[in-house]
Amino acid sequence: MQIFRTPNINFFRWRSQAIGVSTLVILVGVGTIWSGGGLPLGIDFSGGTAVVVRFVERTPEEAVRTALSGVPGEKVVQQYGDPAENEVLIRLPQIAEETGSSLDQGANAVIEAIESAALGEFEIQSTDIVGPVIGRELQQKGVYATLAALAGILVYVGIRFRFSFAVGAIVAVFHDILVTLTFLTLFGYELSLNVVAAILTITGYSVNDTIVIFDRVRENLRSMRRDKLELVVNRSVNQTLARTIITSATTSLAVLALFLFGGEVLHGFAFTMLVGIISGTYSTVFIAASTAVFVSERRAKQQISTEPGLTASRKKRSRRQKMKVRAS
Repeated sequence: MQIFRTPNINFFRWRSQAIGVSTLVILVGVGTIWSGGGLPLGIDFSGGTAVVVRFVERTPEEAVRTALSGVPGEKVVQQYGDPAENEVLIRLPQIAEETGSSLDQGANAVIEAIESAALGEFEIQSTDIVGPVIGRELQQKGVYATLAALAGILVYVGIRFRFSFAVGAIVAVFHDILVTLTFLTLFGYELSLNVVAAILTITGYSVNDTIVIFDRVRENLRSMRRDKLELVVNRSVNQTLARTIITSATTSLAVLALFLFGGEVLHGFAFTMLVGIISGTYSTVFIAASTAVFVSERRAKQQISTEPGLTASRKKRSRRQKMKVRAS
């Protein structure tokens, strides 16, 4: 813990490597999603029927697939939850349009097929049915909710701090969302309402962590007016490092317990939260701070180049002052 009392780490020294690692991870995720035909959507968004069946005796998945061979559509049969519970998840695409009784056709067909195959005693644990129209509406609302959250973050941080800080926060949030989607795809999780809720949660978590650092930057600028913004930001990151790590560690422990003991239904949510917390801590230190400094320096250079009537020596002196004091 001595490291966190008086840390003096030059985080900007590693920003190129950090950005390279993030870019590589995101490209892997984009390639995986592209080759797979898009993000794997859950029942909530794609529409269809999901039935969880619990058998009294252990029943192989292959036997269930064989029993369902007569059910139309592309079926997904996989083990669900604890293997000792003998539960199987059966997913079917939407068979018909959303017209009353047609919504139950998939679930009824599954039950009839299993009974006809004489696979032993079983009971239906749960049945989730989502029509195609509802699935499309949920997709749109999920996208709108995420965009609204990002817009609110941009406005709030821009007003509370500086425009360059708002850009840094938004870039870090986009980074966290893309990294999270990458790991969800690589580990075979589907995009469901629970996952979208987790993504919105980590969006707020990441921004909160970033704002803590930016608030310290604003305080340090009062006593470090002659220093470069990069030095001010780096010192601020070091001063809040203990808080960042301790908060992330304690939150991760709680989410890890949810992942291990919360049941199959919460696995997607908890996994998304775990990845998002780690990514959010990483992006706050490396991505948000670096982006804020980069945008500030670019804006300072543009302001100098557009000022009329400055001689070469005055431009040089003004550029140096702006880079140190007025970077924004």
